[in-house]
Amino acid sequence: MPDFHVEIDVQQLRPRGETACGDVFQSSIIREEGRTILVLSDGIGHGIKASVLATLTATMALKYAQLHTKPEIAARIIMETLPKGTEKESYATFTIIELEDDGKVRIVNYDNPPVLIIRNGISMQGREYELDIRGDENTGKRLLCREFTARKEDRILFMSDGVTQSGLGDQRYPLGWGMDSVEDFVISQVTRMPGISATKLARKIVNQASLNDDFSVKDDTTCGVMYFREPRKFMLITGPPFYKIKDYDFVGRVQGFNGKKIICGGTTAEIIARELNLSVEIQHGNKNIDTLPPSATMEGFEMVTEGILTLGKVEEILENYNSDTRLGDTPPEEVVKLLLQHDSIDIIVGTRINWAHQDPEQPIELELRKFVIKRIVRILIHKFFKKVKIEYV
Repeated sequence: MPDFHVEIDVQQLRPRGETACGDVFQSSIIREEGRTILVLSDGIGHGIKASVLATLTATMALKYAQLHTKPEIAARIIMETLPKGTEKESYATFTIIELEDDGKVRIVNYDNPPVLIIRNGISMQGREYELDIRGDENTGKRLLCREFTARKEDRILFMSDGVTQSGLGDQRYPLGWGMDSVEDFVISQVTRMPGISATKLARKIVNQASLNDDFSVKDDTTCGVMYFREPRKFMLITGPPFYKIKDYDFVGRVQGFNGKKIICGGTTAEIIARELNLSVEIQHGNKNIDTLPPSATMEGFEMVTEGILTLGKVEEILENYNSDTRLGDTPPEEVVKLLLQHDSIDIIVGTRINWAHQDPEQPIELELRKFVIKRIVRILIHKFFKKVKIEYV
């Protein structure tokens, strides 16, 4: 199996005054099959109507891909399902990217700009063929399919025509920015910054599209980036082990981890500090929210925070996180930053009960640690495409 992590991010802009984006991105991770499916759909026009068409298309495309339906059959059903306008051409485009754990990639594209595959600083085509969509009403419609096996440091970029048509009518780009110019821009960014993240590259592309339109995009503009790279490993430890006799083994497991580590929980930190003969230094200058205790430092760990309250806030931030979120420097926000910066995340959950959290008069945020962790894990996997392993001790 390839030893890489797939970092995925999608950035979007919509025309000024529009409340809904006419480009819709959806995804699904099917762990038991080792498959990740991404779908981008662009509804014709913009605003609410475009958003409804794109949502319907993306939802159907994702469901058919999950069921292994042949793309040409799925495309025909989608096209027959979409409502027709007075000109009988009310439709939405779509791009479907299927990635298997062994690195095999299949890209199915209908009427969106071509998907860019960047390898070793140049654009790569991959094996491409055309699929036939049955039905007289589909004559002339092209469904293109590309397949290849991804390698470490490859990038896949998919986008709506808001990117390629940005600047349309301007003296510099009378026919729009165009695919060739987008490709040159991407290659120049990757050449200049070989380790540029998926988020940063996608943001640079949509920002340049906005610049082409004098900082006010005329159409919904979306760019997604998949970056196949070396995984960054991280461990979050929270809660002491159920049996006190296991403290030594528990600390040995933590000490032997090769990657960055944080501790969420005062009792947990005390056990690790005792076993490793380390000291915990409280950071009194921290900015905190509400009544959260300040974080602390301990040699060999990125940070030490309070436990259940901090984790509850971490879950809330991750749940509401989007491309406009700007993180501060409170302990929960620092934990979120570390989680998002890493790809392969080990979470060790101690199951010893802290009786301070069993008071029925305490607020609901003081739910048992393991349930808060389960929510965090679900968000990290399905929203941020992280590989997460959870271990109860």
